[in-house]
Amino acid sequence: MKMARPSGLADKKIIMQVIKTDIEGVLIIEPRLFRDARGYFFESFSQREFDEKVRHIDFCQDNESMSSYGVMRGLHFQRPPYSQSKLVRCVRGRVLDVAVDIRKGSPTYGKHVAVELTEDNHRQFFIPRGFAHGFSVLSETAVFQYKCDNFYHPEADGGISILDDSLGIDWRIPTEHANLSDKDTKHPLLKDFDSPFDINVPLY
Repeated sequence: MKMARPSGLADKKIIMQVIKTDIEGVLIIEPRLFRDARGYFFESFSQREFDEKVRHIDFCQDNESMSSYGVMRGLHFQRPPYSQSKLVRCVRGRVLDVAVDIRKGSPTYGKHVAVELTEDNHRQFFIPRGFAHGFSVLSETAVFQYKCDNFYHPEADGGISILDDSLGIDWRIPTEHANLSDKDTKHPLLKDFDSPFDINVPLY
């Protein structure tokens, strides 16, 4: 028995819109949705489109987390040679997602990009290697999914403090509602951090 294709899609090109941010290489991705009386359809990832519009990335691992309101995760990265790119999205609820440039010598070192990802806007966020990543949960619960281009290596785990005021990030979570893991309370501040990344050393 053959599965029917979604009607109206055979003659339409799926379009992935790429939105540049204030930091080169950090990108917001909006898929094109096809809606009808039944609901909607979209391609959440196309290797061909990603290669054409972003860069070639060999994603090898997909992860999912569920968190409640006030949870803050980050700011995480993996050290070379296991550094990771991430393509993230929120499939239920709302999160504020953040990428911080931690490449020594970068003109945007210590600067960040923040974007709200929700189950309704279907936006995705591409975080290149050389950035720390974190998010806060703005809804009652949130289901968060992300692709990585390197497997998890606990020995290469790294982080900077998600509570570092010098980063200037408004996490939109009142202090009394913030919920962090013990591990995430122990990362160093940016001023005390010796980054393993350098803008002059290629990461791809």
